[in-house]
Amino acid sequence: MTPGGAAVPTRQGSADGADHNGMRTSEPIDSAKVAGRASARAAVAAAPGPDGSLATPPDLTAAAFFDVDNTMMMGASLFHFARGLAARKFFNATDLAGFAWQQMKFRLGGRENAEDIQASREMALSFVAGRKVAELVELSEEIYDELMADRIWAGTRALAQMHLDAGQRVWLVTATPVELAQIIARRLGLTGALGTVSEHTDGTYTGRLMGEMLHGRAKAHAVRALAASEGLDLRRCTAYSDSANDIPMLSSVGTAVAVNPDQRLRDIARARNWEVRDFRTGRKAARIGFNSALGASAVAGAVAAGMAYRRRDRS
Repeated sequence: MTPGGAAVPTRQGSADGADHNGMRTSEPIDSAKVAGRASARAAVAAAPGPDGSLATPPDLTAAAFFDVDNTMMMGASLFHFARGLAARKFFNATDLAGFAWQQMKFRLGGRENAEDIQASREMALSFVAGRKVAELVELSEEIYDELMADRIWAGTRALAQMHLDAGQRVWLVTATPVELAQIIARRLGLTGALGTVSEHTDGTYTGRLMGEMLHGRAKAHAVRALAASEGLDLRRCTAYSDSANDIPMLSSVGTAVAVNPDQRLRDIARARNWEVRDFRTGRKAARIGFNSALGASAVAGAVAAGMAYRRRDRS
């Protein structure tokens, strides 16, 4: 179940080549598309219905989409989440630090290869295998209060409120687990969230993802799937992000805004005449950029370290 109480379909279109009925197919599976569609279904299921008490008439065909890490929140939400889990003995600090070092070398190297992506897709969130969804939701509430609530960018939060005041829906779009993403959205008073969906059966995680982490192309697929479901006109929608990794999402809407952008996104925004908003001081920008290198995709390896730790502990 999602935090909103709606069941997320499991095994549907999973990356192992199964169709909607679990039958094997000969067509290759686009795991980014599977992830995007699963995220959109979870977002719609968990989002509240229309509020008839709104003072501003709803604008039903326009919406805003906000990345989370370094856009809505200082640093990487996945890394903060992993820190909170490490504090609760899901895995140890040595494993977390070892992963962070590997991720820093990977990020600063600026290269992605198929093996790294495949490993991240297969290992991300597998540490929750056998655990209850309700447990992760409860932990997410605690970890948000402890490590994330004070890290929200006031400037970005004001941008989101601007869209809400105009009667538009506002969605977070993030690689963080959808359960955590929905909690962040609810705490900020937003409509809902698109996040990474983990497969679960009868309220228990299987340790597999629905497709892959919601990253890069998967975010764009999620936004398009949500727009189709909710009747949004993407030409009237706005997307916000700090990262060039989100260019597919930014390019899928009518208005793209670079918030606290990395250098590549800043250059692309300049070339495409996209608006740039930067809420950082110079020192803070450098510090957050370094933390992002450590933690932007932290969950994939952190949870892998957690798996290894738990396996050692059980053996």
